[in-house]
Order: sequence, then structure tokens, then C-alpha cells
Amino acid sequence: MTQASQGEKSATAVDLGAMPEWDLSDLYPDPQSPELKADLEKAAESAKAFKERYQGRLAELAREGDALAAAIRDYEALSDLLGRLGAYAGLLFAANTADPARAKFYGDMQERLTAISTDLLFFTLELNKIDDALLAEALESPALGHYRPWLEDIRKEKPYQLDDRLEQLFHEKAVTSRSAWSRLFNETMTALRFEVAGETLSLEPTLNLLSDPDGEKRKAAAEAIAKVLSENIRLFTLITNTLAKDKEISDRWRGFDDVAASRHLANRVEPEVVEALVAAVRARYPRISHRYYALKARWMGREQLDHWDRNAPLPDEPVRRFAWDEARAIVLAAYADFSPQMSAIAERFFDHGWIDAPVRDGKAPGAFSHPTVPSAHPYVLLNYLGKPRDVMTLAHELGHGVHQVLAAAQGPLMAPTPLTLAETASVFGEMLTFKAVLAKAEEPKERRAMLAAKAEDMINTVVRQIAFYVFERKLHTERRKGELTAERIGELWLEVQGESLGPALRLGPGYETYWAYIPHFIHSPFYVYAYAFGDCLVNSLYALYEEAHEGFAEKYLDMLRAGGSKHHSELLAPFGLDARDPDFWARGLGVVEGLIDELEAMG
Repeated sequence: MTQASQGEKSATAVDLGAMPEWDLSDLYPDPQSPELKADLEKAAESAKAFKERYQGRLAELAREGDALAAAIRDYEALSDLLGRLGAYAGLLFAANTADPARAKFYGDMQERLTAISTDLLFFTLELNKIDDALLAEALESPALGHYRPWLEDIRKEKPYQLDDRLEQLFHEKAVTSRSAWSRLFNETMTALRFEVAGETLSLEPTLNLLSDPDGEKRKAAAEAIAKVLSENIRLFTLITNTLAKDKEISDRWRGFDDVAASRHLANRVEPEVVEALVAAVRARYPRISHRYYALKARWMGREQLDHWDRNAPLPDEPVRRFAWDEARAIVLAAYADFSPQMSAIAERFFDHGWIDAPVRDGKAPGAFSHPTVPSAHPYVLLNYLGKPRDVMTLAHELGHGVHQVLAAAQGPLMAPTPLTLAETASVFGEMLTFKAVLAKAEEPKERRAMLAAKAEDMINTVVRQIAFYVFERKLHTERRKGELTAERIGELWLEVQGESLGPALRLGPGYETYWAYIPHFIHSPFYVYAYAFGDCLVNSLYALYEEAHEGFAEKYLDMLRAGGSKHHSELLAPFGLDARDPDFWARGLGVVEGLIDELEAMG
């Protein structure tokens, strides 16, 4: 057991109270269980039978809408079964990525599931070969009409679809290309250790020290991160170059003309909407992030902040840690004030082993809510250390979880939401919790600290993520001309970070390597703008809620229940909002500016 794990164990067990670790038995009892083996065999046999039954016949089935609907129901059932197997392997691995047995099980399952799903690959490809007029007539059937949103989404992929054999090759090669490089990144990052003040820490607690009240600890952590990333920068540069090239090959073959076009398509959002968001945020850098960090530097008695001071607490900020049970009570109460139904759903996560909260050696860093499949339920992973931001992270991930539970009724094909909408419930739940805690803050210092923390979170969610998106655009565009050196990637990183954070933040030596630990660049290229999209969207929604918009809570829950069955324009219409309107983004960003206005007024 490392010094880090001893210290972390002590902090979590003694200071924060007992915390839950998830129970995955709702999926499978264990990796060697008869149930899992039986489902693997069932999936393989069913996939082959599905292919024999339907391949080459979909146009014929489309002449009778009910018959095509029956085929889609079979496909949906197989999707749920495969999703359950994949989710179990992924969650088991995330709980301890350092365990070789779990890593092998995860890798073996990926290979098995990829091989099985190859027999299903024809289905969506063949659906897109059905004549438009024939499909339109078939959709008159109520049974098939149920799947209209999913079919319409599938048809949007049609211009970028390759022939069946090429699609099969891309699908099977994913295990040894993108998935393999992503796994290498995960296992490498989990294994990294950082020496800080005599302790050996993993990444998560080291990053956590960047918000420690002690400036020397923040500096030591920042320097340790830079040192270890620099020592491994050749590997991270190779991973980044390889994955960027892999994406370029895929984009070129499919006919995507822009580096982010495939993400926009997957998100079901128009490129012009994203560019309007990016332009609106970049135009407000001086009024948001530049202004805030200048204000923070003044509070800290400095002309400039060092990069390790970006998330530092304020000099007179009350030091507060929330025990696990306290965090639970805060979040559930905040949810209940808005909607008892939301709170009741969130409470299930605590009561039924759906949360894994403690920091552990080998555990995946960060936090997430995995939806698994509609026939089961989501699971939430946290690395809870009791800080105020950790309470907000709990509220955030439970928002995802509530969304996933409510959307499950849409079924495996239509429950998943595009990334731009996936952050809606999480950010809204976080805002509910923040407002509830803020209302109880009686001391001016506590109120200022909370407002500052919220402003920083919004800057990290909106400004920082848009800067990440700009960085990715520059990197992927330049990669099309050839490999990028670590030095060049660092230059691009410093360029966009300097633009977004402003002159009050000094980006010192070592910071040029910090791009290397951002997992989104590896796992989900161009994912990052979804955070800003969701934050601004929620800011606009929350403003309506505070204005007592008629029937807001029920409209909001209906939006969550819709899952991925509606376009963002349809979901926002009941609230009178439209993401294509430039004023929509201005309204959302105005909430962040308002927080900074209030902070400036407090002196």
C-alpha cells in the first residue's frame, strides 16, 4: 500500500465517514459467473441468427411496417444485452484499472463484443438503403412509427456510410486501433505517480492539491505534474498523433470535410450553432475569465497569479469539509425542493449500491455516471474527498443518473442523448444544489467564497472547455499536414490557454505539458464543447425557473424523459428558447457575468 493510499484511506474513512462502493451484481455476480457466460453465448448465437433472418430482407420487410418494426425490436433487445455485458466489463475495470485480471477481462470482453456485434453491423447500413418513399409509407405503421426518431437519426448518417465490407473492417480494427490506444492512455495515466512533499500520489489527489489552501503545496503539486508528464511526454505525443491520424483517415474515407464534423453529426447539432457558441464565448473572455482572474489576483495581493493558483481557495476562505452523509442530505434536499420525484430517484443511488465514492489506488480518476442499459440502471463513480466542489460533483453526476433513469423508458435505441444535451440534467442539478447551499450562507466571507467557487466552476465549464475545443481544432487541423512534436503541441496549448485565461494568469514552465492528462482529447475528440453548450443551456433554463415559468418542473422532467428521441430545438420549444438565436448564448453567458459583477461589488 503506497503512502498515498494510506493517507487517502485515512481521510475518507475517518474524516468523511463510511462511503459506498458500488455493487455490480445487478449486472452480473462476477466475471466468471455462469450468468455472464450464458449471456455471452446467447448474444453470439442471437446475433448470428439475427443476421441470417434479416440480412438482405429489410427493403422487403419495409413493405409492411409492422414486420420492419419487429426486426428493430429484435435489434433493440440484442443492443440491450450487448450493452449490459460491455457496461459490466467497463465498470469493473474502472473500479481498479491497475488489476491485471480486470484489465485482461476488459480487453477480452471488448474483443468478444466487437466480434459478436460484427454480425449486426449490416442492419443500420441496410436500413439506409431502403428507398425514402417506401420508408415514409412504412412509417405510417404505429409500431414502426415509434422508432421514427431513431430511424431519422440513422438516415442522417447515410451520406457518410461506406460499403458493408469497409464498415466491417473499420468496426473490427477498432479493437487494435482507437480502443487499444485509449486503453494504453488509461493504464499509463492510472499508473503514474507524483512525488509531492514526501508523499507518492496518483493523479487525482495530486490534481486535488492544486486547490489546497497552502500555496507551497499547490506549487509542489504543479511541479510534480509537469515533471511526470514531461518524463512521459513522448508516449502521450505518440498516442495523440496516432489517434488524430486515425480520425483523419476515418473522416477522409467517410467524406467529412471538417475536423469536428463527425462530432457535430453525432451530437445532432448544426455546425453553425456550435460556431455561434464558440464565437460568443471567445468574445466574452475579457468580460468573464480575464476579469475574474484579475479580481482574484487582487484578492490574493498579487499582480499576477501563477498557473497553480488558478483554482486556489481565497485567502480568507473558510476551510470546510463535508462528510459523506452531509453531502447526501444536501443534494437530496436541494433536489426535493425542486421535484420530489427527482429526489426519490436520486435516493435510489445511495440506497442500492449504485455509487462508488471513495478514492482508491488504481481507481479511474474523475467522475462519471454510466447509464449501462435501460433494463438495468446507471452507476455513478466519484473520487470523493469532501471538498465543496466534491459535493457539487455528486449533485452533477446524480443529475446524469436521474436523467438516465427517466430516459430509460425510451429503450436502448432512443434513451441515449447526444452529448450537447447529456449535460443538461447534471448542470441543472449542480445549480439547484449550489443555490440551496448559498441560501444558507450567512457570513459575507462564506458567501463570497461560494460565489467565487461557482464562478470558477462556470469558467472551467464554459471558457476552459471552449478553449479546449479551439486547441483540438488547431491540433487536428495541423496534424493533417504531418506529425506534431511535443513542443509544437505545447505551443498550441499555451496559445489557446493564454488567450482564454488572460494576462492575470502567468503560465509558467511545465504548464506546456498539461494538455497530456486531459482524457477527453483521447476518448472523445471534440466532446468538450458539449459542457459549454449544456452550461449555457442550463443557465437560460434556470433563469426561467427563477422567473416562475409556468409548469417549469413538469416541462423539465418531460425533457429528461425524452432522452434522445427529440432534437434540441424540440426540447427547448416548450420553454420558448432556441439555440440558433444568438441571444440564447448571450443570456446564458450573462449569468456568469452576473456572478462576477456581484463579486466585484463585494470588493
